[in-house]
Amino acid sequence: MLQPNERIDQLYADDIQIIQSRDVFSFSLDAVLLANFPTIPKRGLIVDLCAGNGAVGLFLSRRTKAHIIQIELQARLADMAQRSIALNHLEDQITVYPIDLKQMFTKIKPDSVDLLVCNPPYFKNLPTAVKNPNPYLAIARHEITTDLEEVVMMASKALKMNGRFALVHRPDRFLDILDCMRRHRIAPKRVRFVYPKAGKEANILLIEGIKDGKADGFKIDPPLLTYDENGQYLTEVRGMLYGS
Repeated sequence: MLQPNERIDQLYADDIQIIQSRDVFSFSLDAVLLANFPTIPKRGLIVDLCAGNGAVGLFLSRRTKAHIIQIELQARLADMAQRSIALNHLEDQITVYPIDLKQMFTKIKPDSVDLLVCNPPYFKNLPTAVKNPNPYLAIARHEITTDLEEVVMMASKALKMNGRFALVHRPDRFLDILDCMRRHRIAPKRVRFVYPKAGKEANILLIEGIKDGKADGFKIDPPLLTYDENGQYLTEVRGMLYGS
């Protein structure tokens, strides 16, 4: 089951085991936050774009009977996701496709998805950008193989009318994200800013929108603080990681 340099980590809150490796991009708090943020359909179809080693889809599986499709370009990460699915006996619920998101519609129909979630690369692929020499990390963090525009465009094509789109990103891209969602017929409906601790600037943004939704009714959720002054997880985040 495990390849060299791999380990099994556990998200205790959802009783999910996940195969990780220090050689490639591992899931972080971002994935846990994203899995706990959107309105999750009880049935239907959920798509996890830029799925990495499958963390978000695995965490979502405990809250829905919907079929979950994961799209991940990097074959090694997709293989890790597939083995984690087997490890958790979720083969009947989750399917992984090791393809570029540009090929998504060879596997799913347009206008068929109830919820699409994405933890995309955060950083623009600028000539001045310093990239990690590890290609797995560089592709996960920088817009090398896809970008925000393409992610939102493909999400919009995939979603049913009134289907939901949920994204985790960086606050400095907030205005780009709003513009992009509206350009592709996804009405922003809800945003939540995540702060490392009191007195610090937000470092994570969670946003949800509805395809062809009404333009009004946008809400800003209460702020979410990650750590207390002693560096311990605060109650809400601790609940996401370890359960109540």
